[in-house]
Amino acid sequence: MMLSKLKRLFIQLVAASVGFCGIAQTAQAALIGTEQVAKSANPSKDRARLLAQLDRPQVVAELEKHGVARKDAVARVQALTDEEARMVAKAMDRAPAGGNSVIGAIVLIFLVLLLTDILGFTKIFPFTRSIR
Repeated sequence: MMLSKLKRLFIQLVAASVGFCGIAQTAQAALIGTEQVAKSANPSKDRARLLAQLDRPQVVAELEKHGVARKDAVARVQALTDEEARMVAKAMDRAPAGGNSVIGAIVLIFLVLLLTDILGFTKIFPFTRSIR
């Protein structure tokens, strides 16, 4: 009698442990790329690059030529999300070397700021009307 109870208990224990094997959580590890680490390490790096461009006298002159004050441009760059700042910085990296790249970057920044004004996220330019 005692032996059959032990066998039954052992069988129930084995059945329960086999049943719980499917419930166990598994962990997976994967390598991450250097670019992903670099992006997550310093998200404000792109914004700092954009602000550094606004310190250049040529950029300030072009902004003023288009009717944009430097302080307004700085406020707009600081209002950009990390993703928007990354997009503008990538566009600056892809731009050709020379004087046209600065003008192109300024125009791109102006267009991004204008778009955020039109969408109603900010109110920097007095000549825009929000769609909100």
